[in-house]
Amino acid sequence: MRDTGGEGGEGDKDGKSEKDQSWIPKIIKKRVCTTFVEDSFSNGALCQCGGARDAHASVALGDYFSTAIVNHWDSAQHSSEYPTDAFGELQFAGASKRHSYFLRLSWDTPPSMVYTLMTAHWGLPAPNLVVSVVGGEGRTKVKTWVREVLRQGLVKASQSTGAWILTAGMREGVGRCVGEAVRDHATAASSISLSKVVALGIAPWGLVHNRQQLVNPQGSFPAKYYVQNTSRDSCCLDNNYQAFLLVDDGSVGRRGGEKGFRAKLEDYISHQRTGSGSIDIPVLCMLVSGKASMLERVDLSLKNSMPWLVLAGSGGLADFLSDVLDNLSTAQVVQSSSEGDGEASPSVDLKDRVAERVKKHFPSEAESEKLVERALSIYQNRDFITIYHGEHEAPNDFDTVLLKALVGASKQRVSVDQSPYNEELKLAVTWNRVDIAKSELFNGDIHWRYEDLEDPMTDALINDKPQFVRLFTENGLNILDYLTYRRLESLYRSVADGTVLFQLLQRRLVERSEISLFEVGVLELLMGDVCQPFYYDALGLEQISSKRRALRLLRGDCVYREKRCLYPWASLFIWAVLQNRSDMATFFWEMAGESVLSALSGCKMLRELSKLEGETETKLSMKELAQRFENLAHDVFSSCYRSNESRSFTLLIRKSPVWGGTTCLQMGTGADARLFFSHDGVQSLLSQIWWGDMERNTEVWKLLLTFFCPVLCYTNLISFRDSDSLYGTTIFSFSDIKHIPPKRPFIVSRWRQFWFAPVTSFLGNVLMFFLFLLLFAYVLLVDFKPPPPSGPAITEYVLYFWVFTIVCEEIREVSMERHFTILVYIQDVWNKCDLIAVTLFIIGVICRMFKWSHGFGREVLCVDYMVFTLRLIHIFAIHKQLGPKIIIVGKMMKDIFFFLFFLGVWLMAYGVANQALLYSYDPSLDRIFRRVFYRPYLHIFGQIPVEEMDVGKTWDMACTENVTLIENGEEPCRVLYSNWLVVILLVVYLLVTNILLINLLIAMFSNTFSEVQANSDIYWKFQRYNLIVQYHSRPSLAPPFIILSHINLFIKRNIRKVPSIKIHHFVLQLTGKAANRLMTWETIQKEDFLTAQNKIQKSSDSERLKRICLVTVCQCGSFDPLSQMEYCSNALSWIVDTLAQSSTFKPPRPPPTLRGTF
Repeated sequence: MRDTGGEGGEGDKDGKSEKDQSWIPKIIKKRVCTTFVEDSFSNGALCQCGGARDAHASVALGDYFSTAIVNHWDSAQHSSEYPTDAFGELQFAGASKRHSYFLRLSWDTPPSMVYTLMTAHWGLPAPNLVVSVVGGEGRTKVKTWVREVLRQGLVKASQSTGAWILTAGMREGVGRCVGEAVRDHATAASSISLSKVVALGIAPWGLVHNRQQLVNPQGSFPAKYYVQNTSRDSCCLDNNYQAFLLVDDGSVGRRGGEKGFRAKLEDYISHQRTGSGSIDIPVLCMLVSGKASMLERVDLSLKNSMPWLVLAGSGGLADFLSDVLDNLSTAQVVQSSSEGDGEASPSVDLKDRVAERVKKHFPSEAESEKLVERALSIYQNRDFITIYHGEHEAPNDFDTVLLKALVGASKQRVSVDQSPYNEELKLAVTWNRVDIAKSELFNGDIHWRYEDLEDPMTDALINDKPQFVRLFTENGLNILDYLTYRRLESLYRSVADGTVLFQLLQRRLVERSEISLFEVGVLELLMGDVCQPFYYDALGLEQISSKRRALRLLRGDCVYREKRCLYPWASLFIWAVLQNRSDMATFFWEMAGESVLSALSGCKMLRELSKLEGETETKLSMKELAQRFENLAHDVFSSCYRSNESRSFTLLIRKSPVWGGTTCLQMGTGADARLFFSHDGVQSLLSQIWWGDMERNTEVWKLLLTFFCPVLCYTNLISFRDSDSLYGTTIFSFSDIKHIPPKRPFIVSRWRQFWFAPVTSFLGNVLMFFLFLLLFAYVLLVDFKPPPPSGPAITEYVLYFWVFTIVCEEIREVSMERHFTILVYIQDVWNKCDLIAVTLFIIGVICRMFKWSHGFGREVLCVDYMVFTLRLIHIFAIHKQLGPKIIIVGKMMKDIFFFLFFLGVWLMAYGVANQALLYSYDPSLDRIFRRVFYRPYLHIFGQIPVEEMDVGKTWDMACTENVTLIENGEEPCRVLYSNWLVVILLVVYLLVTNILLINLLIAMFSNTFSEVQANSDIYWKFQRYNLIVQYHSRPSLAPPFIILSHINLFIKRNIRKVPSIKIHHFVLQLTGKAANRLMTWETIQKEDFLTAQNKIQKSSDSERLKRICLVTVCQCGSFDPLSQMEYCSNALSWIVDTLAQSSTFKPPRPPPTLRGTF
């Protein structure tokens, strides 16, 4: 009956379920016997339907004339349909809380309606395979090996493929064995994703015990179902099944009423598509023992090309069919139709031999002739039958048996021009069983054509099956032929709804209904200005900036779609990364060229995507995959650096045609790849660029001396590298990076080598900035004149000009950016500092020019001086010792803000209470703010005016209690009676602030220092790159003399029209053989790295433990159960002892040996 109890939440849920399924009785019917046909063996007490006379309605008993001439009861004629009265959810009393679904339905209900109900409304996952277990019903004892086949073979294979298992669903025979196996495997599954098998019971309604507990015309949500004596076989429903279809033909207590509906449901499902949509759902009937009456069922389904798997040795009909098919396979069947002059009929010899076997297996059957005819008909369709000798084969290979049985049947249905193994491959891909594909299909015996692998490859890509993608590419699929631009667009169209990539694509899809490569330009949002747009060259949009014009081109004949993708592996890598597919993206990275740059690009895309992702779990997985790619870039570059230092430098600055003309350094900066920049090879290159053509071990005093006496650069005081040195062959000298011809007179070339080095430019800027700060301080302290006409002084005008040249340099830096916006500019902290400094300086200068605002202008300039001085922190970030400490100080600033929050709360609480207790009335806002906030703040540092706060101390301040005088500004007198509370609050306040909060701040600083100290060097090395880029692109002269360089640049760009070269930082264009050699060398280093990684993985403890367990399981397979138990116990004990000792597998005793007989 329907359960109306429970908590409110459950009641709401049940109400929702009832409302959702209230339509079921309107379209699903039950069967009720409406004609009483007397059973001659019951003396008129029972109808042939199995029901008692009293259970029939008066209509069924009224027509005596009709019943008198009827000899046999037939469901179609003698029963009628009524709305079903048993449906909903089923809860087994005493079992788990998980509910099963059930439905009472007529035998002629359309299977399409039932399948839709199960998948759409009950939420059962669409199957990748359906195995219908036939036979083994009743209380027949199931053999032990059959139980093992069902447990270790069928259910395990179904679990790995995501299958439905169809049985009668009752606690008897094979149905009970399957239910227990499903329960055990679901319990042992490590996650919900592994428990994919669905057990579906299809039973006759009239045979189910306690079926009246399920009846409720409004539906049961849930129905309580009680089962007595669960240890014995019975016709009760099994609680291990997810759903039950209770087929009603109007009969009671009779078997077989569900067979017709079950056959129709199997046939309907076999014409539906799997979840991936690549193939029809494979349906396999599995025969276990069985009675002779099932021959008709087997024959009819074989005529509909339904494959069967027969368990030979399980008894009954299964033994009969295996005997016939195995022993009579050489006999031929002659069709019963006339051809020419001869006459044809089934071979007499074959018929006799079949008849002998019918008598042998079914001696008590009266209609043996019909059985022989059925057997001969089955024999003609023997290609759809697979015989499985379970007693002699291991149940662990049962999934292979299922696959071969389905493929053996599908081979009979394929067309002539199709490969017979295509169906087997499609099934293996659908089930994601790459192990079966390797052992059965790609073992070297079959020659696969490109056409055979094309569709499975697409299926594997869309459904994220990287192992199959790897298998296909290793066995004949040419990725250049496969990946056209049309197919790449179709891959982007298959992106799942709800993902960040889908939303970005739809956002760009404004005037079109179909995603094209133009929409894939969404990469611009992720890559920023690091590289040029992707796929625009394929679309022919190099010169088109207007989106409307681009769409106009795409409406025409898109010829580009039939072209091959120029860089297929890189395109697939981008596609996989954008969908956060870890294994797929890693495989494509292995196959793509330019390994270091590809890994950094994947890192960049994933980190940008993680900023847009809303779900925490997905965001975390994106960040983990991004870090994984950064580690790959770091490790592969390490391998390259160890192999050849000079080539690895070229690798960092090489302009990539695959990734839109960017370099590893530019992509690493965009990806915030700090670990990559911390690599010694990257830092070595940056140091080389920083020192230019000078030796990197040059002392600073020599630089300073040469800076003030430039003639010394022509002496041997500073050592310069030769152009033929190691770095010269790589970087082509610093001047070559700037694309300056090396052939110049010695005087000019040496002069340029010294003054054009970034370290010289940095040194000049530091010295001139110190002079600027000295001049600024001198103006503020000594030479700050009144407003015009008396001032400003000459030194102040010099200061104005100096700041003007600083502003000009900021404008020049901004104009060098290709995609400049204000948002991009102010993202940098030091750009904000410069902007504030310049803005305050302009405000201060304007205000100091007027008499009424002269003082305010001077105050603004004093604050501005502090901002300019703080700029020194950024300048000294290049220092090896100071740089990391600056990073730590920056992190600690966040701790101070948290500390100030707690301090402010406590300070305000104490300050207000203290002021109110000391003075009963004081309207002076100046004194209130000083005594509420400023005085308690000074208490922290020990400045406590005791005489002012303790009335026991004398205070020489004159005070008054006159309200009028107090309102006029006089000092009010202190309150005497509550002064004891003021002293207590002071003690508590000092205790909390000086002991608790200060120590909390120290602890926070210590924690931040310990956390950041390990990574501060990495952060500093990353910031060092940005500083080197900045000074590499700067003119050699520092402000204020930099104005000369600006004038020179203005003449070059605007008058002489000489293009800028410095705008491309550290870019080296390689073409032809040089580019190919570098790419080949990088690929070899990547392969060496991956080989070393595989060796490390194979030698790891976990892999060795897997191999030990595999050997143990294989050896256990051929021994008797007692020997197996003893051996496994000893083996597991040895493994535990080994792991307990150490992680290096030094066992305390030899491994166990099996005592017993083989």
